[in-house]
Amino acid sequence: MLTRIFRGSLIRLALCLWATSMTLSAVAAEPDWAGFRGPSGMGISAAKGLPVTWSESENIAWKTPLPGPGASSPIVFGDRIYLTSYTGFFVPGESGGSQEDLKRHLLALNRKDGKLVWDTAVAAKLPEEDRIRDHGFAANTPAADAERLYVFFGKSGVFAFDHAGKQLWQTDVGSKTHGWGTSASPVLYRDLVFINASVESESLYALDRKTGKEQWRAKGIRQSWNTPVLITAESGRQELIVATQGAVLAFDPDTGKQLWSCKTDITWYMVPSVVASEGVVYCLGGRSGVAGLAVRAGGSGDVTESHRLWTSVKGSNVSSPVFLDKHLYWMHESRGIAYCAVAESGVPVYEERLNRAREVYSSALLADGRLYYLTRDGRAFVLAAKPGFELLATNDLRDGSIFNGSPAIDGSRLLIRSDKFLYCIGK
Repeated sequence: MLTRIFRGSLIRLALCLWATSMTLSAVAAEPDWAGFRGPSGMGISAAKGLPVTWSESENIAWKTPLPGPGASSPIVFGDRIYLTSYTGFFVPGESGGSQEDLKRHLLALNRKDGKLVWDTAVAAKLPEEDRIRDHGFAANTPAADAERLYVFFGKSGVFAFDHAGKQLWQTDVGSKTHGWGTSASPVLYRDLVFINASVESESLYALDRKTGKEQWRAKGIRQSWNTPVLITAESGRQELIVATQGAVLAFDPDTGKQLWSCKTDITWYMVPSVVASEGVVYCLGGRSGVAGLAVRAGGSGDVTESHRLWTSVKGSNVSSPVFLDKHLYWMHESRGIAYCAVAESGVPVYEERLNRAREVYSSALLADGRLYYLTRDGRAFVLAAKPGFELLATNDLRDGSIFNGSPAIDGSRLLIRSDKFLYCIGK
């Protein structure tokens, strides 16, 4: 009898260990969320088992106070989470402070429990703006590789740190400022790091990852707050895409040569990052009139007549979309409307106003067959990722501050930052 019990226990233990190893293997197979909007830059994850519902008392693995606010998003690399914030000046809810006190912070936290590992502060290069509307002074999300962390702090420059928080290099990419701040995040490619310094110098830079030295620079990047995205044309050619006022531009990522341009008919500034699939680039932006378009990549010169597939008055001024199974999904930043559109034509499949959905600056996240939309007041709407509207959950993390950053993936958990806390959501 005891022998049978012992054997049964061994079998159950073996099964448990096998299941655990399979789970760990699945997690290990998923690339780190090491930059803005994840490995592809398009807000898509293959992660499974993500939470659908949460609140202050449900599915909070840990919650860590932050030294200051920020509109940047968390990233994950190895056993660490990295995030930026700022202190000393124009902090919401705090009086006093001056530009001389303004500092940006790069934070490293332990993935397991959220405990702060280190906090490296960088003094601002002055003068800065007297105020930054809505977004503050830490809106650019870091990027990481095995050797370095890359951070863009506007006119204060681009910085590289090692994983212990030691500064390795700093490069200036322009000295201009803007009342809406700066927000584009570093993008890594081969030995290069790309920086959209539209605010600082109307330029797109490629810097050497090891030294920070300029490798190439493209000028004329105007009214562009979006993070560039690397895509592959049908021919297999790699293209670096950035949306600017009036045009979507494609560059050779190795040389900086402009490959093609496509007029958008959007006259306003461009904030959402593009997404792409099967050689087609989808772009949202602007505040009125034309607000979305599709263009086939792989062209040469002005491709407006030859490669632009459609334009639409449905779009978003701030929040970036996601692409799945020939459909685009996004949230309008101020109307609280969730959209699904046919990618081939731009024609909406649904446009549904979500109850109590206030402003949305966070970009859409697609994972585990679900869409995650986060509002600025801390509500999160979870929708089924299909061309038929289905609201799965409405979650509330309102902590009295602003939620501007986009959700990030940490294994089978979600990371959401506010001006006050970083939340790890999951078991």
